[in-house]
Amino acid sequence: MAFLEMKNVGKGFGDKRDRAEILADINLEVAKGEFVAIVGYSGAGKSTLVNMLAGLTAPDSGTITVDGKPVTGPGSDRGMVFQNYSLLPWLTAFENVYLAVDQTFSSWSVEKKREHTTKYLAMVNLGPAHHKKPAELSGGMRQRVAVARALAMESEVLLMDEPLGALDALTRATIQDEIARIWAETHKTIVLITNDVDEGILLADRIIPLSVGPAATLGPAVKVTVPRPRDRKAMNHDAGFKAVRNQVIEYLLGPGKRRPQPGPSSPNTTTSPIAKSAPAATPATSVAGSSDVTAPQAATGAVSAPREVAA
Repeated sequence: MAFLEMKNVGKGFGDKRDRAEILADINLEVAKGEFVAIVGYSGAGKSTLVNMLAGLTAPDSGTITVDGKPVTGPGSDRGMVFQNYSLLPWLTAFENVYLAVDQTFSSWSVEKKREHTTKYLAMVNLGPAHHKKPAELSGGMRQRVAVARALAMESEVLLMDEPLGALDALTRATIQDEIARIWAETHKTIVLITNDVDEGILLADRIIPLSVGPAATLGPAVKVTVPRPRDRKAMNHDAGFKAVRNQVIEYLLGPGKRRPQPGPSSPNTTTSPIAKSAPAATPATSVAGSSDVTAPQAATGAVSAPREVAA
């Protein structure tokens, strides 16, 4: 049984002639402890999808459940890391995390809350900077505070909406390593939204592509067979890595780029087979465009130039 499930979910914005159908026939099943990456064009509706999982936006149709319970709004069972840092600027790093701990575990003693906060700041290597306010922290450090805050709530599901998109390549690689290490330690159920195929392969157990909008829908899931722990440099020469990357990108450049026709689809639980002989390398690893739609509009994206995974 799926731990996190979306069944026949659809979402649009606007009324009548101004209405835009953003997502249609979304079927997703995530097992407990699984790390799933959803990869797709910017503007296709990835943020809308994760906002529905978080309970920040209600679907127009279909159902969303966590451990068999319907999602009707935000809850402590789901932690969220946003694209921006979403930190309170007048609080220190410690105080930003402590505030979430205090709200989630109100019955705990002050001493236990402080110990818990310190533990998760240390987990993201921010112990020495715990007294600094967001303005005194780099972008990467601010995002680490946001990750620590979400983890400190000890939610059953961690939702991450392109949390590293605004960071430089070196900082992004460092925090990717932190996320991989934390997942290995906690085996928390994670859904990562990204437009970077290589990032998904580096971190996730499965990658699920999202087609272009309007009425974007999920494509076939691809299982990542590259053994953990994963090394960036070695992955660039790994046949399994190339096969997974090619399969995801072929969908995004082929069926996923054509305007979808809404219709019945089956839950995204099976993974597509990867051919023994991988196709020639596809000249792209990420998809980019305008920011995800959260208003009545439909947008398309463009495919970026090729690159290797950052060392």
